[in-house]
Amino acid sequence: MIKMIVAIAANNVIGKDNDLIWHLPADMRFFTESTSGHIVIMGRKNWNSIPDKYRPLSNRLNIVVSRDPNFTDEGCEAFTSIEEAIEKYKNDERDIFIIGGGQIYKYSLDNELAEELLITRIDHSFEGDTYFPEIDENKWNKSLLFEHQIDEKNKYPFTVWKYSKN
Repeated sequence: MIKMIVAIAANNVIGKDNDLIWHLPADMRFFTESTSGHIVIMGRKNWNSIPDKYRPLSNRLNIVVSRDPNFTDEGCEAFTSIEEAIEKYKNDERDIFIIGGGQIYKYSLDNELAEELLITRIDHSFEGDTYFPEIDENKWNKSLLFEHQIDEKNKYPFTVWKYSKN
């Protein structure tokens, strides 16, 4: 199954200066548990934004999409299109997770590549320069996965939703 996973602020911000803005360990744990053992597809800027000590993301096949046909890096497979990567792994028993960044999310939504969206909605607005595109709610069935309140490690409350394609 092809899935998209993302954390979005109340004002649809997902990042600033090619980096995460918030620190929510509970959501990061959800991301890790959801994608572990699977395939993750990301853009080159997203790949470069992952700190060296976490790159490649462990226990996952890391795929990087870049317009540069000569792009290579240790720990990842590179493709020039999302479709090319999906085509290669579409019969794999692992799920394929599209994990960003902004251009990759927009392209994937516009082209209806994902069958399921796992969306963390953070109950706070942030200043940023990268936004998640609007979701056409008519194309999806939305169900609540869980809510997380503020605690000593998570400064903002958030809700995780699952969207399944109609």
